[in-house]
Amino acid sequence: MVTPAPRTRSSVAALTEPPAQWHRVLTLLADISLFIGTRSVWTQAASHRFVVAAAISACYASILVCGVLALVVRRARSLARLDLCVLVTAVALTLCAWAMNHQGSDEAVLTTQAAHELVAGHPVYGQPWPWLFGHGVALTPTVTGGYDFTYGYPPLAPLLTAPLLWLGHGGTPATAVSTAALVAGTVTLWRMLPTPWRSAATMVCLGFGFLPSYARLGYPAIVALALLVPVVVRWPRLGRGGRLSGAGLARAACLGAACAAQQLPWFVAPFLLAGIYAVRRGELGARGAALVVARFAGAAGVVWLLVNTYFIVSEPGTWVRGIALPLTQGAVIHGQGVVGISLYFTDGSDRLDWYSHASMLLAAGLLALFVLFVRRLGPAATVLPWCAFFLATRSQDGYYLMMTPLWLAAAVTAPASEFATAWQPRLRVLARRPARIAVAALLLVPALASAAWAASGTPPLDMRVTSVRALPPARAESSTWWAAPPTALTRLDVEVTNTGAAAVVPHFTLTTGQGMNPYWTVVRGPAELPAHASARYELRPPKGRFVLPRPGVRIRLRAFTAVPQTLSSADVRRPRSG
Repeated sequence: MVTPAPRTRSSVAALTEPPAQWHRVLTLLADISLFIGTRSVWTQAASHRFVVAAAISACYASILVCGVLALVVRRARSLARLDLCVLVTAVALTLCAWAMNHQGSDEAVLTTQAAHELVAGHPVYGQPWPWLFGHGVALTPTVTGGYDFTYGYPPLAPLLTAPLLWLGHGGTPATAVSTAALVAGTVTLWRMLPTPWRSAATMVCLGFGFLPSYARLGYPAIVALALLVPVVVRWPRLGRGGRLSGAGLARAACLGAACAAQQLPWFVAPFLLAGIYAVRRGELGARGAALVVARFAGAAGVVWLLVNTYFIVSEPGTWVRGIALPLTQGAVIHGQGVVGISLYFTDGSDRLDWYSHASMLLAAGLLALFVLFVRRLGPAATVLPWCAFFLATRSQDGYYLMMTPLWLAAAVTAPASEFATAWQPRLRVLARRPARIAVAALLLVPALASAAWAASGTPPLDMRVTSVRALPPARAESSTWWAAPPTALTRLDVEVTNTGAAAVVPHFTLTTGQGMNPYWTVVRGPAELPAHASARYELRPPKGRFVLPRPGVRIRLRAFTAVPQTLSSADVRRPRSG
C-alpha cells in the first residue's frame, strides 16, 4: 500500500479553516448513499439475526447524525473526521450485509471448489464440477449445447480462499475474500485521495450497494479492483525523475497480482503502461522512458509469474486454457450492449463471431487513439478499456461498473495537467483538427463496421412451432379448471429449415426474459441439419415441464449453433385452454 504524502504546514492550516460547501455536499451525498439497500438487509436480519439487525439500526443512527453534522460543523478538520465516521458506517453495513448473504454465486462456488482442490493437491484447471450447479447456482450455457463447469480465472483468488475454507460450505470462503478485498480497497483509496475527496471513495465503493453485492457474490474481479487501486492513484507520476522507488515497485507488484486475480486488469494494463511511457518520455526522452516502463512491467511480470508458478509447473496445458477460458469458452451472447440487437430486436444473426471481432478491434483502436492523443485522453485511461466490452458477445454491465472506483481515482489524482508535456507521435497528418478527427474515425470504423455486420446478420434457421403439449392447471386451483389456461409445457414440435449454406448442429431453449434457460432435450430430430434442408424436431423441457409465465410475457424459442456461431429465434404463442 502506498502511504499518503506527509501533510505540509499549509495543509494543516487548511484543516482549521471552514470547509468548502462542495466538501459538505460530497460528505452528505456519501452519507445518503448508505441508505441504498440497507432496509432490505435489516428486514432480513430482524426475523432471526437480532444482533445484525441491532447493528444496522445503530448504522441508521450514525447516518442521521452524520447528515446533521455534515451541514453544521465549522472546521474542515471536523468534516474530515466526519468523513471517517461515514466510512466506518459504510464498512459496518457492508459486513452486516455479508453476514446475512454470503453463499455467493457460481463464481464464488467455483473459486471455493478450486481452493479445495488446491489444498488436496488436485488439478484446478480443466476439471468439470457439475455437481456444484443447479439448486440456485447459475449455469453458464455455451453455444455447443452444454455448460461450462470449470474454473476459468487466474489462480490468486483460490490461493487467498484456501486459508478460509473453515468458514463453511458453498461459496462463503470466496465471498469473505472478495468482501474483505473490497473493504481493504476502499480504505486504501480513501487514504490515498486528498482529504476533501475521501467521501467520494466511500460513496463509489460502498455507498451505492452494487460493489458490495458483487463482493458478496464472490467475484474475483473485486480482488483485482482492490489491487488496482494503489496502481491507479497518481499513476502518471510513476517513475518520475527516472526512478522507481520502493512505493513504485510495490505498485507494480499490485498490478501483477491484479492480473493474476482476474482477466479484466489485462485490458487496462496496456493503457497504463502506454501512458507511463508517454509521460516519462516527455520528461526523460525515449531511452529513459523505456527503462522506467521496462522496470515497472518487469516487476509486475515477476509477481504475476510467482502467483502462477505452481500451476505452470503442475498443469501447464490446462492452466493456459483455463485462464483464457472467458475468451474461448463460447458462452451464449448476453448483456446490455450491442448484442441486444440480435437477442431482442431481431430474430438472431448468422454472424455472432463478429461481435467478438468488433470488441477486439475497438480495444485496439482505442489503445491506438490513446497513444496518438495521450495529452487529451490520458485522464480517461481507466475508462477507455471498458468501452470495448459494449461490443462483446458478453457485454454485461458488471464489466463496466466493477471498475468504477478506478474512474474516481483517476479523475481526482490524474488530471489533464499531468499530461501537458507527455510525448505524442509527431505526424504531419495530425497537424490539423479535421485530420485528427478523420484519423480517429478511421481507427474506430473497423470495430463499428464489425458490430454492424454482426447485428445485421440473418438467422440461419427458420423455425415454426407446429404443436404444443401442455399440462392443465390442477383441479384444486379452480372449480372451472378445464376453462383455465394451461400452466406448463411438456413438449414442443418444431419445423426447422436451414436457410444457410452450411450444415449446423442446433441446440434449443425457451426463454421468457433476458437470461438463458437450460437447453431442451431433442427427443426426435436430426443432430445435424444439412444446408437448405428441413426437419421436424420434438423438444422436451430439461425437467419435464416448462412453467408458463403470466400472460403478456414474450416467450422465445432460441436455437444456437457453434460452427458457425449463430442464433435463431422465434416467438411461441401461449397455448389456449382445451
